[in-house]
Amino acid sequence: MFSINNWQQGEKWTNWSQQITSYPSTYYAPISIEEIQQVILNMKKNQTLRVTGAAHSFSPVAMPEETALTMHHLRGLLAVDQENLTATFYAGTYLHEIGPLLAAHNLALINMGDIQAQTLAGVIATGTHGTGVTLGSFSSMVTKWSFINGLGEYIEHEKGADTLSEALHVSVGLLGILVTVTIKVMPLYSLHYISEKVNLMDALQSFQQTIHTHRHVEWFYFPGSDLIQVKKMDAVAPVEQNKWERRLNEANLQLVENGLFYVISELCKWQPKASASVSKLSAKLVSEGQRTDLSYRMFPSPRSVKFVETEYAIPLQQFEACMEEVHAVLKQGLFDVHFPIECRTTKGEEGMLSPTQGEESAFLAFHMYKGMNETPYFEWVRTLMKKYNGRPHWGKVNDYHADNIRQYYPKFDQFAAIREEHDPNNLFVTTYFRRIFQ
Repeated sequence: MFSINNWQQGEKWTNWSQQITSYPSTYYAPISIEEIQQVILNMKKNQTLRVTGAAHSFSPVAMPEETALTMHHLRGLLAVDQENLTATFYAGTYLHEIGPLLAAHNLALINMGDIQAQTLAGVIATGTHGTGVTLGSFSSMVTKWSFINGLGEYIEHEKGADTLSEALHVSVGLLGILVTVTIKVMPLYSLHYISEKVNLMDALQSFQQTIHTHRHVEWFYFPGSDLIQVKKMDAVAPVEQNKWERRLNEANLQLVENGLFYVISELCKWQPKASASVSKLSAKLVSEGQRTDLSYRMFPSPRSVKFVETEYAIPLQQFEACMEEVHAVLKQGLFDVHFPIECRTTKGEEGMLSPTQGEESAFLAFHMYKGMNETPYFEWVRTLMKKYNGRPHWGKVNDYHADNIRQYYPKFDQFAAIREEHDPNNLFVTTYFRRIFQ
């Protein structure tokens, strides 16, 4: 997780997976909206500024060049509207802080992913998501944004059927610095969780029925194995897991999913050809069972084993065909990969830069252990995803550039015009974005 102790002049900046680094000349940690405005107004011509969040992106989307800014001191719950079921937060609030804050008001997030280190601003700006075919990303929960644009102007905007809302939906920090957000929430609830070990082909046959029967469904496909892990969760009345059972479960996750997995990952890095055997063994060792607890305790899982990730959204109806092809290729052992492929679903969203582009989507996330060569594997993934009209997640490794961006996003020129209106001096346009907005 982010540490303010490392936020000082002269320090190297790196993302969570440590494959992206930079050396900003200036670091800011403002304590007020007015201070952020002053930082922007004091920026020199041709300098760039990025809000780095929790640095959990695998793409350079949050990588600072000359100037880095953290929202670490602008965190917390500002207001709750029980009648309309909304909550307003400072955008720098970390996801792991939100659950307890809402629970104190008998409220909860509608959905979230399995990592809770990110900031609210970061997950909204990049369209980060959980799973559930009737549920959207964090961006879909927003009812109001307040941000400071590249001219230092403070703007509040309520979500509506307008182009600015479509642009803000997934803005990747290009319209300004998000300072507060109002999001839709729901009454406090628990999740009943079931983990099963299932034959891949059997699971493919029942996939559509399964995702429409359960609120949340998540697959972990182990490269080359005929067995997958299927995780299913459904909302139930609020009930808390026994404290000792929870601690035992957390200890088991740390031991198996982090400690043991780290050891076998190091083995695969030292001996890449062992990856196929390790993957199949991991599938056989999948832990089956069930438990129930408050939703904010059930969504996240500990992730301390470092990896690099690329993720694509494809139209939901193409998922089964895509997975059959993925399995057929990975059974051949062409790539030294042992990390499972994570498969999730979301409803379609209308944001100009949303990878779903209004369609119910399946997201496939491909991982490679840090220190192993991900290039051949990710290049194959990139080629395969073109066949299935896949669009990369903005916060994961991607190939977005000026020559292909309009193929992915038909409304890109509209977004670019709105971006230029709010940031005419290109304050937020780093090298990564210049290759897209050439």
